[in-house]
Amino acid sequence: MSKIFCSRMLVLEYRYMEHSVIKNAEALGTTPLRKDGLAILEAGYRAIMTKEVMRNRIDIDELQITVDGRSFPFGAYERVFFVGIGKCALDAGQAIEEKLGAWLTDGIILDVRGAPLRKMRSYIGTHPFPSEQNVEVATSITKMLEGLTDRDLLITVVSGGASSLLCLPHDISCDTVTLITKTLMEGGATIDELNKVRKHTSKIQGGQFAKMAFPATVISLIFSDVPGDDISMVASGPTVMDTTTMADAQAVLEKYDIEKICKIPHCGLIETPKEEKYFERVHNILFVTNETALVAMQKEAEKRGYTTRIENTGLQGEAREVGALLAREATNPKTCRLFGGETTVTIHKQGKGGRCQESVLGALPFIRKHALFVAATSDGWDNTHFAGAIGDTEVLAHAQELGLDPKTAGEENQAFDFFEKTGAHIDTGRTGANVSDWYFTITE
Repeated sequence: MSKIFCSRMLVLEYRYMEHSVIKNAEALGTTPLRKDGLAILEAGYRAIMTKEVMRNRIDIDELQITVDGRSFPFGAYERVFFVGIGKCALDAGQAIEEKLGAWLTDGIILDVRGAPLRKMRSYIGTHPFPSEQNVEVATSITKMLEGLTDRDLLITVVSGGASSLLCLPHDISCDTVTLITKTLMEGGATIDELNKVRKHTSKIQGGQFAKMAFPATVISLIFSDVPGDDISMVASGPTVMDTTTMADAQAVLEKYDIEKICKIPHCGLIETPKEEKYFERVHNILFVTNETALVAMQKEAEKRGYTTRIENTGLQGEAREVGALLAREATNPKTCRLFGGETTVTIHKQGKGGRCQESVLGALPFIRKHALFVAATSDGWDNTHFAGAIGDTEVLAHAQELGLDPKTAGEENQAFDFFEKTGAHIDTGRTGANVSDWYFTITE
């Protein structure tokens, strides 16, 4: 191999690392197996970057907007609006403003990040728990929706995080919503259970957003972050007809003994709209899912010589138990097994960490030599500024040198401190994407 060729390869590798979504990829990539694992994860992130997805799958010319082959002629509408909610909203809004140009009348974006825009208003909300700030922006959104007519086109982006961001409680305070959410999360409630309660205590979720926008035409682009990609559960389904009932939400309240928190009967539950007319002009499009990322990760793993399989796109379960199970199953050589979904952490101590970090803690005692376990959030925020962590025998050995025990750290919910000290955390920052979490094992 010539020196010139080698030099070019080094330059290309440097540029790749410099622009990598995973900011600490170079520090983590201390072994060939780790480098492969990080490259596989990087492929997943790159496949779901919101701006690129919006630019590639939405076509706009002087006559119409086309989304995944569905065309909407501008001549049919007097005004075009945009509402983006969730962790993908800002990037999606920037892309849509760039594409729509003069066609865009107005818009509101509610995200965990903000930025100045030319024609739309960008707001930063709180997550994972709602606040009065979220309520104020949600109220502004309702005012926009209620002013729409059958000559208006509304484009929405609905993405993960919007269940908390789009907070407009019906008969309870925002503080009570926060307390209910915390209690359910700490009790190990699933995302489905959380969203059943959210839908029936909200004036804007569970299809009520669509009812407010009626009779306008609505294009709702849904970035799924829920296992199974049930679009009625993404962001608590603001544009989707809800199939759950007050009785379903009541069952969750009773299961987790929530009514004592509300101080009013049934926590002020309300029924969600079931009339079909409110949804006849709503076009809900499942736009991005974790499978989008997993397929890209599979291709990268196969390119690197691994026998690869996407095992599950709707993984659920207690985080540490899931990690332990996947680590024990990583036995076949030169194999990559991919999973997407969202695990649960039952809080026992007031520690710091998230689902992905907890799952790696669970995996570490069972990880074999020549195997690697990786778990990371797509949004880059695993309940802390870490996206997740990696686990192998090197991490375990380093932990032992530091006097750290993964079992104890898990029992005390101290995943963040464990991986910060061992240097095994994954750092991406806020990615502007959100399609749940990824878990995978690779073996040499």
